Amino acid sequence: MIDSRAFRTAFPVLALFTVLAGDAWRYSITWWGFSAIVVAVSTVSVILLVRNRDYWSIGRLPYPLLAFLVLCTVSLIWSYYPSGTALGLAATLLTVLSGVAIAVCFTREELLRALGTALRIILGLSIVFELCVSLFVRAPLMPFWTAAPAGKVPQLLYWSRDLLLEGGKIQGIVGNSSLLAMVALLGLVVFGVQLGAGSVRRGWGIFWFLVAVATVFMTRSATITLAIAALILVLAAVLLVRRAPTARARTGVYWGLVAVALVAIAAGITFRDHLLSLMGKSDDLTGRLDIWQKVIHLAQERPIFGWGWISYWVPWLAPFDNLVVKGGVRQLHAHNAWIDVWFQLGIIGLIVFGLLVLTTLVRSWSLAVDRPQFAVNQPGRYTAISLLPLLLMVALIMQSLAESRLLVEYGLLLLTVCAVSTKLPTRTAVATDAPATALPRR
Repeated sequence: MIDSRAFRTAFPVLALFTVLAGDAWRYSITWWGFSAIVVAVSTVSVILLVRNRDYWSIGRLPYPLLAFLVLCTVSLIWSYYPSGTALGLAATLLTVLSGVAIAVCFTREELLRALGTALRIILGLSIVFELCVSLFVRAPLMPFWTAAPAGKVPQLLYWSRDLLLEGGKIQGIVGNSSLLAMVALLGLVVFGVQLGAGSVRRGWGIFWFLVAVATVFMTRSATITLAIAALILVLAAVLLVRRAPTARARTGVYWGLVAVALVAIAAGITFRDHLLSLMGKSDDLTGRLDIWQKVIHLAQERPIFGWGWISYWVPWLAPFDNLVVKGGVRQLHAHNAWIDVWFQLGIIGLIVFGLLVLTTLVRSWSLAVDRPQFAVNQPGRYTAISLLPLLLMVALIMQSLAESRLLVEYGLLLLTVCAVSTKLPTRTAVATDAPATALPRR
């Protein structure tokens, strides 16, 4: 069963849907139901890694990833909230475990197909969900199994705010417009790569690409708008480097890209207020500056090793119980992955996590711009799928500037998948209903 085509199709879709739309499970079948699915996915991930043990080993995983996990674990020693660290560490290890299993046991083609399927399910169900709320419920909808608090209900607590027909920001089955916007952005990346690779029928691929575009419009996230601009620039840069006929020409392209990047950064700083105004953002980035200032103040109290790993903030533990309250709801992250890492693991953690992201980004760039080598002096052809890790990394990094999702759920899992899949040898198609075989090192 575990080697069947049906399993190899369904399992990564379930795992990716769960990390991308965890709130859909939590809001519909409670935390207990969600936890049962997580345990099931994690158990299967362990089985997959054991069955494929000839293909991977701890020593062959990216060292920065291992160092980050070790640092999260040993932070139990100095943690200000050891019970919270233990809980956050368990969630982190299970997420990384599933990411390693997906990267090790499935080919890039299978990953692309699974991502595409999971994203289509989330986007499709989100639009149907919002339409049903607007047509039949005709009022904001609380999550199932959740009682509305007395008095005025904070807008952030609603699963859907019934804004589809009013032209407001929809939240979809994930219950958050920013998260739905990120799902749509990943959809643009994945559906675009699928169209470029010819792995889906053109009409079908264009339809879902347009669905993702429409969802971006209906969520109107400034972060995602900037991320789209960054993705376009990175894609253009990759194509320019690929077209350079000689090493000298490629060097010239790199210098040109550096100059363009510097000009873009300078322009962004100079016209920051105008850009924020165009994107509908206030000067304080919709309250984020206040959140950052509070978290930075705490980080400065324990600057070297931090307060202890916790991933998502636990709202019943100090200092998170009343650290940041926005719109009547306690916030569960710093809205910036880098500030969050500094707060939780200090400068040491910031360096280790930065190395993890940087090394993964460099390997992803190399995969995108260098021709594959199948034999000496026999370079292969460029492929669209080789762009996938780089574009995913750019999307995750851009979101990390305004959200902390890179440290949890889909952000951490996709970071792990990109880190591991670009480090290990390329996985070839595995014959179904037969054990996978080990591949030689590159």
